[in-house]
Formats: sequence, C-alpha cells, structure tokens
Amino acid sequence: MRVMSAAVVVSTLSFICVCAPASGLADNSIALAALQAKADQAGPRDKCFLYAELVSQMTQLAGRQFNSGDSVQASKTLELIRRYADKIHTGLADDSRKLKNAESLIQRTAFRLKDILHEASYEDRPDVEATLKQLNQVQTQLMIQVFRK
Repeated sequence: MRVMSAAVVVSTLSFICVCAPASGLADNSIALAALQAKADQAGPRDKCFLYAELVSQMTQLAGRQFNSGDSVQASKTLELIRRYADKIHTGLADDSRKLKNAESLIQRTAFRLKDILHEASYEDRPDVEATLKQLNQVQTQLMIQVFRK
C-alpha cells in the first residue's frame, strides 16, 4: 500500500514539476505534492478535508494554466481534480473531521471552477463542465453528511 502511494506521489510530483516551469509555478508544485502525500497517508477521518484542500489548490492551478494558454496541462490537472473528488466521494466516512470546512471549501472551489468555465474556450468547456458536475455532486454529498450529524 505504501509503495503504491509513494508511486502515486512520485508520478504526481513529476507531473506537477513538468507543468510548473511552463506555468511559472515551480514553488507551488512542491506544496501540492506535499499536500497530496499528506492526504494519501492520512487517517480516514482526515482524508476528506485534505483531499478537499488538494482539489481547491489544483483548481487554482488549472485556472492559471488556462489563463496562460496551456489547455493541455489544464486538462490533465482537471483529470487529477476529478480523481481526487472521486476519492472524497468514495472515502466519505460518518466520523470524518472538518466536514463543514470541507463542504465549504468544495463549494468555493466549484464557484471558482464555474468562473473558469465562463472564460474557457469552446474546446475546453466539456472537460471543465464534467469536473464542475462532479464537484457539485461531491459538495451535495458533503452537505448531506454535515446535516446528518
């Protein structure tokens, strides 16, 4: 299990490092990789919030990539966002900590992604729309969990 998570961290770090010089985001790439490693190795109670934080920061990265005209890398970042949103959705536990904070963060992230959608080119819109739809579903599920407590 640890070998698998280490491999994922290394592959994501290499992805981010490849993307970072083109986008001018070298300092942010290490922070994202560290957050990903922390989220992957966290206990079940903490994963939800850490993945929500990772999704939020990756959405900011995708926005900067779209603004710089690097839609190929932005699409890859959106794919990672969908993967982590799926991890939030499937790993949501009844005893998760910071559920309200995670729900609020995902809500703000979806709002930011909606702004990106309005500025995205016609070719990039389906990818952004799919990511936005998934984030909205995750946010709804988180809200249900918050009110269930």
